[in-house]
Amino acid sequence: MLRTLFKMTTSPVPKRVKTSPPLIGTHNGHFHADEALAIYLLRLLPTYNPSTLLRTRDPSLLQTCHTVVDVGGEYDASQNRYDHHQRTFDTAFPNKSTKLSSAGLVYLHFGKAIIAQRTNLNPESEDVDILWRKLYNEFIEAIDANDNGISVYPSTETSNLTKRFNDSGITLSSLVSDLNNDFSISATPTSTNHETNDTNSAANPDPQAAEDTRFLAASDLMGTSFLRKLNGYHTSWLPARSTVLAAYEKRYENDPEGRILVFQEPTPWKDHLYTFESSSSPSHAKVLYVLYPESSTPGAKWRIQAVPVSKDSFESRKPLPEAWRGLRDEELSETSGVEGCVFVHASGFIGGNGSEEGAREMARRAVEM
Repeated sequence: MLRTLFKMTTSPVPKRVKTSPPLIGTHNGHFHADEALAIYLLRLLPTYNPSTLLRTRDPSLLQTCHTVVDVGGEYDASQNRYDHHQRTFDTAFPNKSTKLSSAGLVYLHFGKAIIAQRTNLNPESEDVDILWRKLYNEFIEAIDANDNGISVYPSTETSNLTKRFNDSGITLSSLVSDLNNDFSISATPTSTNHETNDTNSAANPDPQAAEDTRFLAASDLMGTSFLRKLNGYHTSWLPARSTVLAAYEKRYENDPEGRILVFQEPTPWKDHLYTFESSSSPSHAKVLYVLYPESSTPGAKWRIQAVPVSKDSFESRKPLPEAWRGLRDEELSETSGVEGCVFVHASGFIGGNGSEEGAREMARRAVEM
């Protein structure tokens, strides 16, 4: 035993090889939502955690970087170069036409790995592919389009439209743009590059250091927004897919034409309903009303909701009857002829009843009115 211990203590002990964290490069100066998100996404991966960020436009410094994002005039994934500003660049997400920004490029190559890592799903699973495409459709594509100056609508469709109010100030891209402004520093920048670590440089009077700190704040804003979307789609939206499909397949049990959908618990149904309807025969009637309990608590009141004409529309396919709108309780029950009514919104997009059967009866009457 003593001999063995001696050998162990005198044997060469393998030394752990120290490797420097990968250096990520992006441009300094005015920053946008796309590279702010791209940097955050990279740093979610083990390869880039930890990593150091270098913000510069100096080509000689960018050549020293392991990965370069949104600068450098080169897109070559094999060399970890992800710029989209080249005149010849035309890469888009699968089955999409929107040209990618740096956020879209990083997401294209690393999105599935990030999703699998954050959800503990198999990277090759259908669920990861579904989430990958969903997050692009609902989050990343708008960032790509905004950075590339692509309008939501063709100009021919908006030439005669006037916005009722300005909503540009509440977008993530606008909030990131706001972070470019620093009214506390008026001096001219003293450097053209700055190596950024995730430490607070607010005490540093150097304007470049202050700019880098604001960039990291923008990156956190974009990244945490992405993660909240991913978490919601993984924990709520994706499990609801099978629930909505089961209810959709049973819709003819509620109405001869399949116009009423019923859930036994609150369910995020809109996205999935439109998807299943789009794959059904055009001759099939559209769902007009969706019924569900207000909560999972036994004895909870029920809701009847009119289906919007499209996912983002405030217009309903068939609002609840005009004679019911704005009424409550006994007055509503007397007018509708349905016991247990609670309310119908003034616009007719939603109503309530004290029981499932009451909500079903409201729906049965509404589809025929």
